Amino acid sequence: MTKRDIEFLRVTYLRGPNLWTYRPVLEAWVDIGDLEDAPSNTIPGFYERLTAWLPGLVEHRCGVGERGGFLLRLKEGTWPAHILEHVAIELQNLAGMRVGFGKARQTHVRGVYKVAVRTRHEGLGRACLQAARDLVMAAIEDRPFDVAATVGPLRELADRYCLGPSTMAIVDAATERRIPAIRLTDGNLVQLGQGVHQHRIWTAETDRTSAIAEGIAGDKDLTKTLLKACGVPVPEGQIVDSPEAAWEAAQEIGLPVVVKPVDGNHGRGVSLDLTERADIEAAYRLAEVEGSEVIVEQFIPGNEHRLLVVGNRLVAAARGESAWVEGDGRSSVVELIDRQLNSDPRRGTTEDYPLNLILIDEDPAVRLELARQGFTGDSVPAAGQKVLIQRNGNVAFDVTDQVHPSTRQIAGLAARVIGLDIAGIDLVVEDIARPLAEQRGAIVEVNAGPGLLMHLKPAEGKPQPVGQAIVDHLFPPGNNGRIPVVGIAGSRDGAVIGHLLSRLWQLTGKQVGLACSDGLYLNRRQASAGNCANWNMGQRLLRNRAVEAAIFENGADMILNEGLAYDRCLVGIVTDIPGPEGFAEYYLREPEQMYSVLRTQVDVVLAEGAAVLNADEPDVARMAELSDGAVIFYSLDPASPVLAEHRAEGGWAVSARDNRIFLAKGREESLLADLNHLPHGNALALSQVLPASAAAVALGLSSELIQAGLETFDPTQPTGEATPIPVTH
Repeated sequence: MTKRDIEFLRVTYLRGPNLWTYRPVLEAWVDIGDLEDAPSNTIPGFYERLTAWLPGLVEHRCGVGERGGFLLRLKEGTWPAHILEHVAIELQNLAGMRVGFGKARQTHVRGVYKVAVRTRHEGLGRACLQAARDLVMAAIEDRPFDVAATVGPLRELADRYCLGPSTMAIVDAATERRIPAIRLTDGNLVQLGQGVHQHRIWTAETDRTSAIAEGIAGDKDLTKTLLKACGVPVPEGQIVDSPEAAWEAAQEIGLPVVVKPVDGNHGRGVSLDLTERADIEAAYRLAEVEGSEVIVEQFIPGNEHRLLVVGNRLVAAARGESAWVEGDGRSSVVELIDRQLNSDPRRGTTEDYPLNLILIDEDPAVRLELARQGFTGDSVPAAGQKVLIQRNGNVAFDVTDQVHPSTRQIAGLAARVIGLDIAGIDLVVEDIARPLAEQRGAIVEVNAGPGLLMHLKPAEGKPQPVGQAIVDHLFPPGNNGRIPVVGIAGSRDGAVIGHLLSRLWQLTGKQVGLACSDGLYLNRRQASAGNCANWNMGQRLLRNRAVEAAIFENGADMILNEGLAYDRCLVGIVTDIPGPEGFAEYYLREPEQMYSVLRTQVDVVLAEGAAVLNADEPDVARMAELSDGAVIFYSLDPASPVLAEHRAEGGWAVSARDNRIFLAKGREESLLADLNHLPHGNALALSQVLPASAAAVALGLSSELIQAGLETFDPTQPTGEATPIPVTH
């Protein structure tokens, strides 16, 4: 019996750096059975069906390295697992989650492959992977496949689970500056940076955004009172509690007026340029359902503008435009809106579109505007007759470079008065290039948590780097938000090395976190017992605002099952490479395959950091060429040829002689620590002391501090047992 199918044997989400790449991936083990004998060039019509369904595959470069590279592989003949990889990538892109990385590798078992695909969200990635399998099988078996019906639900998943465009812009800007980002919820709450250096964002709000300032901004009347007291131009206004009171206030303020909710947002319930009593009373009822109170304000003539202030500095500005339709004598207002406005490709219902669709049934403000002109949605305007649909909204036309210098200063002042670090300043003015005083321009609102999309994807004009501005506000130049991180990979003594290094580091005054196989520790306090050398416990350290430095023990099984808990490290220690004997379940049976797993620790060493490598293990020693940073070798043999060669090239080395630890750089050598008089004798093994001491050197600790740390370290406290190794004399 033959099996021509793609079967998933296991799908694992590798959340951190792994043997495939630095970024999170889905790793699928797939069995293609007898399809091993059916490469793409042997299946009639397969190429045509696949490319017709997914024309975007032409952009996949594959191993060829140029546009159309994957299609060339399809024509030449490639296998279903490789095709699955590319289709899963393309479906994620069609769903709105941009990814590009993928790999497919055959195992030693016939028909079984490992497929890795970059994904930004596990749930969506899994859904795309399953859909990719179904699509590839349909193409193989020459069955119909509805791509649109498949992509639709995937897009809904992306809208539900992926970061919104405003948050994504900030995270992308942080990534450009190599500032790590950790998503804290399924929403838009994201941590930038690590430990004590972190900041949190929630869309365009930060942990510097004052709750008091946010409360003030939500109260439009209080906002105006504070701004007016500081000389910021604002319209006069009164809070009212009935339609009749709204009309009385309008007469007192002077017509025309604006009626809006005191604590509304996004322009909901706002009616402009009102002069008639019936319109004002109707506008009151509209505003009443959108907020707790209603305010009547002086109408300021001009266009609505949104000015984005970050850290008291104007970084972007957008202008709004009124929306009109022109009658043809045959079509209703609804039909004109759909044909003349909603047909604009810049309009849509999601945040990806700079302009919103205009839906009369869902927007009472539009119905009120039409009623003021004597129309309904079913009315048929005369040919050439202009009908105003929206007075406000549509703020998506970039004018950043046109803002007058004095207006920039006033916007910054308004944000400071309210107390917001990031503020959306709503300004009404006829000409943004002229001073406000010349044209009775005024600030009508100050908003916390302003939307960024109008500046990122304006309907017209130049996109503004607002994400970068927010990141630079939180992390000034030179501050990457990182705490120093040390990773320890291998199968020997990882917990004890971690405890010893933690003790040395604590003597500098730092609060040190340690996630290892015998627990989770904050300095000497055990926060959790049991095996904590895993991704979740590691993330607990990075999210802890008290942690100033962190140490992680990483076994091969953790790298294979989860990936590292951190994206990069300052110091990466590799003690040894375990043999493949215990890893048959991962389809690993060659020493070189284990090398590929453990090298992950060295691959993530920062350029300003160092790899600490065991020179007595030849496969570990050859990882030196992988390090972006410096290399410090350690060896139990002071005559090690690896150390000698490394020193000849001016490199660092740590070795033991006569129960003393020496640090060498090139031809120079100095005493790092003397173990002859430690209170616990030889309870510490050199295989533990050497890598810990070498890592301490990489972290800039002095020999005096290392000696003090060794003398005060109690090796009986960690539960990880040390196996003493005889000192080489």
